[in-house]
Amino acid sequence: MKDIYETMLQKAKEISKNSYSPYSNFPVGACVLYESGKKYLGCNVENASFGLSLCAERNAISNAISAGEKTKIEAIAIYSPKQKMCMPCGACRQWLSEFADNENIEIILEGKNEKPYALKLKDIFPYGFKFDE
Repeated sequence: MKDIYETMLQKAKEISKNSYSPYSNFPVGACVLYESGKKYLGCNVENASFGLSLCAERNAISNAISAGEKTKIEAIAIYSPKQKMCMPCGACRQWLSEFADNENIEIILEGKNEKPYALKLKDIFPYGFKFDE
C-alpha cells in the first residue's frame, strides 16, 4: 500500500495547483481511492461567501459520485503546500464517514519528512453522525 499512498499523495499535490483559493491563499488537493480501485481528484474552490466554499475532499467525493462510483471509500490523500499534515475539516470527516463502510479508512497526509503518513478516520472522528433506520 505504501506505493499507492505515495502515488495518491503526488496526485493530490498536483491537483492542489488547480485550487481556487484567493481568499485564504490555502490551496488543497485530494485524491480519493474507492474499493473499485478507481481514484478521483478534487481541489478546494472558495467563494466570497466563505460558507459556500468547497473543500478538496468533498470535491473529490462529488467527482466520484458524479462519475457513477458505487463502491465505498478505501483511502484519501490530502495535500497542501502551505501545511504538512493537512487534516480534513469536520465537514469533510462527516462526508468521509458517509461514503465509507467503516471508519477504518485510511487518511494519507504528507508527513514532516515529505513521506506519506497514514491514520484512520475513526481516530480523528470517533463519533460521526449516522442515521439509524
